[in-house]
Amino acid sequence: MERVDVLVVGAGLGGLSASMFLALEGVNVLTVERHPGTSLHPRASGQTPRTMELYRFAGIDQKVLGVSERASRGLRITVASSLNGTVFHRIVDDLDEFDLSAATAAPWGMAGQDVVEPILLERAREAGAQVRFSTELVSFSQDDDGVTAVLRSRDSGEETSVRASYLVAADGGRGRIREALGIGTSGVGTISRSIGIVFDADLGDRLLPGVTDLFYLQGPEFTGALVNTDIPGRYVCSVDVPEGVDALPEERLVQLIRAATDLPDLEPKIQWTGMWEMAARIADRFAAGRVFLVGDAAKVTPPTGGMGGNTAVGDGHDIAWKLAAVLRGDAGPGLLDSYEAERKPIAEMVVNTSLHNAKERLVPDLDLTGLAEPVDQVALTLGFRYRSGAVLAEDDDVVENPVEPSGRPGFRAPHVPVGTGSTWDFLGHSWVLFSPGGWRDAVSQVRAETGIALEYQEIDDPLFRGRFGLGDGGATLVRPDGIVAWRCPDGAADPAGTLWDVLARVLSR
Repeated sequence: MERVDVLVVGAGLGGLSASMFLALEGVNVLTVERHPGTSLHPRASGQTPRTMELYRFAGIDQKVLGVSERASRGLRITVASSLNGTVFHRIVDDLDEFDLSAATAAPWGMAGQDVVEPILLERAREAGAQVRFSTELVSFSQDDDGVTAVLRSRDSGEETSVRASYLVAADGGRGRIREALGIGTSGVGTISRSIGIVFDADLGDRLLPGVTDLFYLQGPEFTGALVNTDIPGRYVCSVDVPEGVDALPEERLVQLIRAATDLPDLEPKIQWTGMWEMAARIADRFAAGRVFLVGDAAKVTPPTGGMGGNTAVGDGHDIAWKLAAVLRGDAGPGLLDSYEAERKPIAEMVVNTSLHNAKERLVPDLDLTGLAEPVDQVALTLGFRYRSGAVLAEDDDVVENPVEPSGRPGFRAPHVPVGTGSTWDFLGHSWVLFSPGGWRDAVSQVRAETGIALEYQEIDDPLFRGRFGLGDGGATLVRPDGIVAWRCPDGAADPAGTLWDVLARVLSR
């Protein structure tokens, strides 16, 4: 029987992110995917600055930017009857409207899932992860010490057994692991069914050149969306279809593309088609024993807003660094309880906000009675807050304006220029204690006693003090994911003892 630390089922954005970050932490991880390769569809396009921060931790941020030059050239989002028809609403006219350079050193990205997944795969394998395609999970069981899984090669039919300490379920919204665990879902459910069409054509001046140009279409013949891709002359069109329709003849697809583009003589070359469902569901639990749900296995959200894939990457990173800490012995198993406590509220805000976007952009008659109000996109991207046992919070605020950071525990560590770089240059690979001064010896002592990767950064600058909320002798402890775990604004009588106690609490030691 093969033995690994972590088995990841599913190699989409969530699964590959988890695999990559686990491998970078030195964890023996095996990932299996039932499909023969990574996604061929440029769905889940776009990376928020938060996702780019995580990609920078892995050293792939520049590669992701490199496969999508549109990231630096602009973004336009329009609600219209067709590409050359009536414009009902222009949601975004330029990416500069989302300038977050005051809050982060990371840019926006615009790459599609089809070009990002190979980058994640390559980095995961470089770091030592095993990734096997055309391999499916047949069954699994868990006990107090681990998970036993039966895998099957879809090419040969051969079955093998794997024993893992933990299982990460990244098998998508239709995956079977969540159901096998008896975990239900709640939410609006299915909203509509669509057929996605990837096609090549010359659309002339219908779309802006060199930028991401997304149209939500509410036309007389159909409701859907159309967007350009990273491949010149290639586009993705999505068209709503009635219940029971699983395919459309190519002639009808061509008619719909012509109606969407207002080009009645267009001869598109269709490269791919596939059915998909717009839905909103959140798992009742994100974990059961030694199994953790990430990405669409944990939540399914409408694509309106581009937050589904970004949330999957965040899930993968969050569970990865926590599993690595427990497997190394840096943390107790209680740290893993913080995964659901932190990621489920994010999923709820993402789904709610995406539903409001869907009503505005695609489904005007969508009934959102009783649904929570949407969260500002900027606050949801960089101003979110974690609340769990892995954070020693000071108050109950849920979000904040990231351009005016408070430095409070649970929020992202503030971005403060340091020389030619940023405070974020020190993050992503260890715990970091920031202070204007007075904690160097304490950090050295605690690091020696615990063996935990803990670094010290002394910055005595007015802007740093203000954004981190620190006075003389104050200190801030930042987690490996860039989240403030604890803050001591005015210093401590026993710095080493205080720091040791704080780490014991947030790491469940």
